[in-house]
Formats: sequence, structure tokens, C-alpha cells
Amino acid sequence: QLELVESGGGLVEPGGSLRLSCAASGRTFSRYAMGWFRQAPGKEREFVAAITWGGASTRYADSVKGRFTISRDNAKSTVYLQMNNLKFDDTADYYCAARWDLGLTPSGLTARDYTYWGQGTQVTVSS
Repeated sequence: QLELVESGGGLVEPGGSLRLSCAASGRTFSRYAMGWFRQAPGKEREFVAAITWGGASTRYADSVKGRFTISRDNAKSTVYLQMNNLKFDDTADYYCAARWDLGLTPSGLTARDYTYWGQGTQVTVSS
């Protein structure tokens, strides 16, 4: 079992920044590819970003490309999502997820690809 705990959400004005963290415990974090997803009220959970087990390769949804950056620190068993230039449409609950994957490119682009999930952290973009 891999346990994931997100933190770093909050209220921010449009154009502002937040950094989300997801701390993992329970298994060898470095053998898992990680992803961030979000779910706005009344909408389905959607892919935001993914990163390979070693951190060498990343992938982003078009809606966040150039504004969000996913990274990981395997020594700390933590994955991050740096969110810059936040927009109203970024308001959602953000979830980190893990999947056993030692591939060299991110292939987990849908929620069903992931095995373990955190409880989520809320991000609200409002003026």
C-alpha cells in the first residue's frame, strides 16, 4: 500500500501561484510514476500532469502547459506541482496519484491508469 497526502492548496487571486506537495509513504516511492489530477464541482476528474519514476520526463494537459510544473524528490518521497499564473478555471480539488511504472515516458494520462490516490487538496482562484 502506498499512502499519499497532498498539501499546499488554498485561496489565491488570479495570476497568483501555489505549490502543491504530495508526500508518499509505505512503499518504494521511486518505483512509481506520479500524476496530478483535478476535479471541479460538477465535472469529471481530469489529468493535469505526470512524471516518470525518475523525474526525467513529464507531460501536461494543454490547459496548464507553460503555467504548471511537476517535479519530484525521491529522497523525500514527494511530488510537487508548481502552479503559476493561476486562472479562475484552475479552481478544483487537486489529487496526486501513483502507478507502478518504470517506463521512460509518462503513459498514465487517465485516472484509471493509477492505483493509489491521495485525499485531495482544494485550490480556489478568486478575486
